[in-house]
Amino acid sequence: MSLKRVVLVLLFACSILGAAAQEKYQWKEATSGGYTYKYVTNDPMKARFYTLKNGLTVILSVNKKEPRIQTLIGTRAGSNNDPKDHTGLAHYLEHLLFKGTEKYGSLDWAKEKPLINEISDLYDKYNKTTDPAARKAVYHAIDSVSGIAAKYAIANEYDKMMAGMGAQGTNAHTWVEETIYEEDIPSNAIDKYLAVQAERFRDPVFRLFHTELEAVYEEKNRGLDNDGRKVYETMLAALFPTHNYGQQSTIGTVEHLKNPNLKVIRDFYNTYYVPNNMAIVMAGDFDPDYVIKTIDQQFGYMKAKPVKEYKPAPEAPITSPVVKEVYGPDAESIEIAFRTPGALDTKSTLIQGVISAILQNGKAGLLDLNINKQQKVLNAGVSNLTLKDYSVFGLSGKAKQGQTLDEVKSLLLSQLDILKKGDFDESLVKAIVNNYKLSEIQSLESNNDRATSLMDAFIKSRAKNWTSDVAFVDEMGNVTKKQIVDFANKYFGNNYVIVYKRKGEDKNIQKVEKPAITPVEVNREAQSPFLVKIAEMPATPVKPQWLDYQKDIQKSSIGNADVLYVQNKDNGLFRLYYRFDVGNWNDKKLALAAQYLQFLGTDKYSAEQISKEFYNIACNFNVSATNENTTISITGLQENFDKAVSLFEHIIANCQPNEAALAALKGRIQKARADSKLNKGAILKGLNSYAMYGPKNPFNYSLSQAELEAITATELVNILHSLTNYKHTIIYWGPKSLDEATADIKKLHTLPASFTPAPPAVVFTKTNQDKNQVLFTNYDMVQTEVNWLRNNDAYDPAKTGLISLFNSYFGGGMGSLVFQTIRESKALAYSTYAVYYSPDKKGERYSTLAYVGSQADKMNDAIEAMNGLMNDLPRSDKLLATAKEGMKQDIETERITNDGIIFSYLAAKKLGLDYDIRKQVYESIDGMTFDNVKQFHNQYLANKPYTYCILASEAKINQDDLKKYGEVKKLSLEEIFGY
Repeated sequence: MSLKRVVLVLLFACSILGAAAQEKYQWKEATSGGYTYKYVTNDPMKARFYTLKNGLTVILSVNKKEPRIQTLIGTRAGSNNDPKDHTGLAHYLEHLLFKGTEKYGSLDWAKEKPLINEISDLYDKYNKTTDPAARKAVYHAIDSVSGIAAKYAIANEYDKMMAGMGAQGTNAHTWVEETIYEEDIPSNAIDKYLAVQAERFRDPVFRLFHTELEAVYEEKNRGLDNDGRKVYETMLAALFPTHNYGQQSTIGTVEHLKNPNLKVIRDFYNTYYVPNNMAIVMAGDFDPDYVIKTIDQQFGYMKAKPVKEYKPAPEAPITSPVVKEVYGPDAESIEIAFRTPGALDTKSTLIQGVISAILQNGKAGLLDLNINKQQKVLNAGVSNLTLKDYSVFGLSGKAKQGQTLDEVKSLLLSQLDILKKGDFDESLVKAIVNNYKLSEIQSLESNNDRATSLMDAFIKSRAKNWTSDVAFVDEMGNVTKKQIVDFANKYFGNNYVIVYKRKGEDKNIQKVEKPAITPVEVNREAQSPFLVKIAEMPATPVKPQWLDYQKDIQKSSIGNADVLYVQNKDNGLFRLYYRFDVGNWNDKKLALAAQYLQFLGTDKYSAEQISKEFYNIACNFNVSATNENTTISITGLQENFDKAVSLFEHIIANCQPNEAALAALKGRIQKARADSKLNKGAILKGLNSYAMYGPKNPFNYSLSQAELEAITATELVNILHSLTNYKHTIIYWGPKSLDEATADIKKLHTLPASFTPAPPAVVFTKTNQDKNQVLFTNYDMVQTEVNWLRNNDAYDPAKTGLISLFNSYFGGGMGSLVFQTIRESKALAYSTYAVYYSPDKKGERYSTLAYVGSQADKMNDAIEAMNGLMNDLPRSDKLLATAKEGMKQDIETERITNDGIIFSYLAAKKLGLDYDIRKQVYESIDGMTFDNVKQFHNQYLANKPYTYCILASEAKINQDDLKKYGEVKKLSLEEIFGY
């Protein structure tokens, strides 16, 4: 057969396969409950797509797994749509849509309204004023009028309503082409939820603006301390010199943040928050006929308007590498990015998805096998950011010890060269499809995954391409090597942006300065008639479901190992665990041995072959060592259970020493340790552990440099070979019956005649805070991060309900006293919380943990504000009632399922319990009073000594200020990390 004819045959075959996929996934129309909707045949989500008369899109996906619903309300407008002279505006607006309307959030709208209008006029004047002294005078007027207006405002009333109906995850986000409002609600709260949301978007009032603006300032300053965010924004700016993807950051510029204009924000709202530009997505347990009717009734008032889409001029081709540098205190890294076709080009999106998985899939990709598995860099990764107009295909890496970023760059680009030459096994595509199918099955269990996918489809194509989305995995299997090679050669040339993240001072940081803000009233005891109306709306009670560990878990044994079993009745997935009663505290080398295993082969397989074998059967294995346990997990499709388990058993019994792999691993560990010392999150975590346990603590309990260097390959392999000799519990969740599962495991899993006793574990004891102390570490940053820590009494299950109520009331969420006071009233922080932290083991002690992240010049005010709350608990009967109702709703609608049942049992057992403690908590809620909460606060928080953990730049704070809070101890990084 001629080459030409072969090509024609292959093209014909591909067209047949493509036609089959098109026939399998087609748009259809149906009517139910008086409403017509569209759907795609064979859609596993069974999503219904409605368009109401006013143009509002409603997308519904039913999932009866638990009595909860993930809801998203989105508008197709984000930072792309910001006016050029008001960047950050869409994000401002997102914050303001939590502030209420004339019906809620206000004590007296008639009196508040003229003040709101005056504030809007003052901001307009402020925006147009350039003289510094005059601007200061105008802002003083804004602050003064805002203080008067706040007397008529009810802060956080939206959050209170959502908490009262049992909502979780109250949040929102703004990005380049979207703003999404998120709630996870109980299935019996549909009427309440839709009534609140319909009012929320009817005519929002931009109240309490100047304190919320300060929260946005704090968010901006946090971004200035985030080297990763700076790299991302630099990369986009270089990749998109014309498009707003690169020219307008979501958070906005410092200059525009300083000059907000409420009238421009109102114009933005009126332009883009219209029904024909918005969607409501719900995924979970509900009757779709009832829900669509209710949405229509509630949102029918919205009027459609023409919306002008953002359509920029096309970007000019990049003809040579664009090189950028970013400086900051964090570890060095490199980012290489290519501009590729966007989501509307469904064929290109499909091919990019395949290419991404060929390059990296966690096991058998080119970067996995050729770079990460061979430890040629500290780590390397692939990213594929699919936006509407363009996509960003990225390669990233960090250098190992003694390696330059340019060497990392060469290694990353060499993998693209392999791709462009077609030097990869085309059968990998089949394995990619199988693994994607596995992921698809898993994601169907999650309401959030369903809702997010559906909203993403609306944002990118108004869901017109949902057929392509549903067919994506099937179509992957039809992508040919030629298509992959052609795409790679077309888009992955010298047309990239490369960003070098260097260690050093960022001389371009422009901090948003702190304005003079007078704390405002939050009126936490007040309630609007609208809130009362919502609270009184009837809701069908949802009965809580308790676990009965004796009935919900079946038990058996294999040899001397206990077996815990729960059947999977939903799909063909399995999860098998060997859970050992030995961990890092028994042997510091365990974690290193577990990490080492991925680089080892056996007498039959190389390390690379092992990765390929597992990927080909869509299964995974993992060995992880925590402080007190080591867990082996093997997961995947039940049809491949025997293959996966027998292969792992072969690996753990027959892995062979590899000196070169160990030498490379040691080098990478040393580099990773050095990088951790540059990471503020890691430093703060170490500070907290030091405060909780003292100089020798779980955070710095690790191998010393000398211990690390002395370890041999044979030593680690011996640890792995002997691991299954330690006492362990076998856990199975899957479709097979208990008898079938135990028979299979018995056949595959080798057990010793008797278990080897575990080495004695090191014990860490929490310290006593007898006097105030300050632990300080210097870090080059704009913000200051402060943690309070105090250790308290030993675990007592009888206190569980009261502690849960206290945390909800005091400082565990957006409606709590801490958040209302420090952020909403005083505008001192973007992020703040305070909780009474429960231990996970019987006999261990509780700890009080509090946090404020603020600008350096607001540190003292923030500390004083938190201390005031820690010492004197304000009373709010309304807030307490909301907290109690939220607790009840959470417990009533929580469903612990799958292998979560077994791990709930193991967690309870560790606490010395043999029952589901939620029942005890639930039954205690109604009887708890403010006096109980107040007494708890007085006994464990008020006027007690604390250790303050402070991470800040010495250049930005007054060292004498620290002494006001206790004896100051400056900790070195060596003291924190132990190396």
